[in-house]
Amino acid sequence: MKQTIKIAIPMAGYGTRMRPHTWSKPRPLIKVAGRSVLDFVLDQYSSIPACFDVEYILIVGPQREQIEEYMQLHHPEKNFHFVVQEEMLGQSHALYQAREYLSGPVMMAFSDTLIDIDLAFLEFEQADGVAMVKRVPDPRRFGSVKLDKDGRITKLIEKSQDMDLNLVVVGFYYFRSGEALLSAIEEQMRRNLTLKNEYFLADALNIMIENGAKFRVQEIDTWLDAGTPEALFETNRYLLAHGCDNSSTIQIPGVGIIPPVHIHPGAIVQSAVIGPNVSIGAGCVIQDAILRDSIVDDGSQIIGMLLENSLVGSRAIIEGDMTNVNVGDDAWLKTRTSR
Repeated sequence: MKQTIKIAIPMAGYGTRMRPHTWSKPRPLIKVAGRSVLDFVLDQYSSIPACFDVEYILIVGPQREQIEEYMQLHHPEKNFHFVVQEEMLGQSHALYQAREYLSGPVMMAFSDTLIDIDLAFLEFEQADGVAMVKRVPDPRRFGSVKLDKDGRITKLIEKSQDMDLNLVVVGFYYFRSGEALLSAIEEQMRRNLTLKNEYFLADALNIMIENGAKFRVQEIDTWLDAGTPEALFETNRYLLAHGCDNSSTIQIPGVGIIPPVHIHPGAIVQSAVIGPNVSIGAGCVIQDAILRDSIVDDGSQIIGMLLENSLVGSRAIIEGDMTNVNVGDDAWLKTRTSR
């Protein structure tokens, strides 16, 4: 009989670093390399061994209806549940809202974190928990792990100033027992272990370790972020260079294409140079324009522009000369008064 593994994905935050885009849509639905961030988040679990049934728990916030509609439309084959986090009180608090579902083995990943990982190891995993980590030259902005001589985690430390603690957690975890995780979160709340009035998951993990849980690390090479415009551009470049480039399938008279790019087949592109590192969504109209290092969401129009390092939401209309922009859904921007 198969065991069910629960995938908990907190995504209730306001996404303030991605405004103006998150005024009108939740952060996981922002596009990158031709798909939503949420699509790429869900892809991370495609290598879970066949011995598991997979159940997704999406912890959503004020814009939950859009997430629900998106999942029903684009991922109807998945078994998913929605849990609402009414107050933004941190990572542990988000998971605690989903407590009715978090029994047995659990995985957790943040909705703006993308990694490249093979999860085949889960079939025979014996540790109480696994934290995915990446080695970085400067760990001071991140949470680090301290290991014993056997490679087990003895403590998680937020923003350590010790440069030798250069294995940082990437926000992707496995727990053998969801019940043990929830018990630690309850203890964290009893102790009121918070930072800036939020319950951080690292404190719950440290409580689990105090109680004898054996945690190990799994080192990864690729760690992408979709939480800021700058990070989104970097993620777009990486994904286009690693499988999302569709330039070899596109031939448009009068249009120069510099790979890598992703141009939706439903976009209209005329008298333009596109690329490198450009993503153009469905229903877009690009005319008399040069685009590079930019992401343009569905239904937008770019006319008479040299556009670079720009993030354009859905159904925006941009006309003008040379500029870089960061505009949200349904924006209208004209940077000149005459042609």
